[in-house]
Amino acid sequence: MKIHGLQKMTLLDFPGRVACTVFFGGCDMRCPFCHNAELLDGSAPAVMDEEELIGFLKKRQGLLDGVAFTGGEPLLQKDLPDLAKRVQELGYPVKLDTNGTHPERLGRMIRDGLVQYVAMDIKNSPDRYAETAGLDNLDMGPIRESAAMLLEGTVDYEFRTTAVEELHDDSSFEQIGQWIRGARRYYLQRFTDRDTVPFEGLHAPAEERMRHWADIVRPAVPAVELRGVD
Repeated sequence: MKIHGLQKMTLLDFPGRVACTVFFGGCDMRCPFCHNAELLDGSAPAVMDEEELIGFLKKRQGLLDGVAFTGGEPLLQKDLPDLAKRVQELGYPVKLDTNGTHPERLGRMIRDGLVQYVAMDIKNSPDRYAETAGLDNLDMGPIRESAAMLLEGTVDYEFRTTAVEELHDDSSFEQIGQWIRGARRYYLQRFTDRDTVPFEGLHAPAEERMRHWADIVRPAVPAVELRGVD
C-alpha cells in the first residue's frame, strides 16, 4: 500500500491517545473546503509503503498508543483491513476517518474488530449534501447506512461537520440534529482557509454563529462540542 502522508505524533486526531496519523490518497468526494485536496485523485507522491510504516510503528512502541487512518477516503484502499490487522498486532488501536460512502467496508472492519474508533463526516443536511461534497449528484443511501451503523453503538465513534459560512445555515443543523438524534458525540468544527483548499471565497463562520448552530443541534444530540473556537 502507498502511504501519502504521515504525521508522526498528534494529540488531536485520536481522542484520548497519543497517535500518529496515516494519510491515504483517493476520495470519491470533492468538497470545496477540503484541507487535503492534493490527495483527492490519488496522484500525490507516496512518502512510504506499508513495510516502512510498520517499521516506523515498531520503533514507536511505548511512545505512541494509537494509529489514525485518514485521507482522502481510507476505505477506498482494498488492503486497509490487512494493514489494520498488522497495526493491531503491534498493540495499536486503530481510528478511522470516513465520509460514509462505503458502509459494507466499514461494517466489515467493525465486525472483524479492526477499528476501535470511527470519525464520520456529516457534510450537511441531505438536501445540500451533493453541493457540499462538490458533486453534481449523490446517492445518500450508503451515507445514511453508515450513520445508522454507527448509531447502533457497536464501536466508539463521533460525527463531525466542518462548518462553512457559504454552505451552512440554521436549517442545515436542524436537519442534521434530527438525522443523528441520540448520537454519542458530535463535533462542529470551524472551517479554516489554507493554501491547500481547492476553492477560494469560502469563509469561517463567526464564533457566535458556531455557538448558535451548536445550540440548534443540542436538543437532539446533547454531546455537542466545538472545534476551532476558543
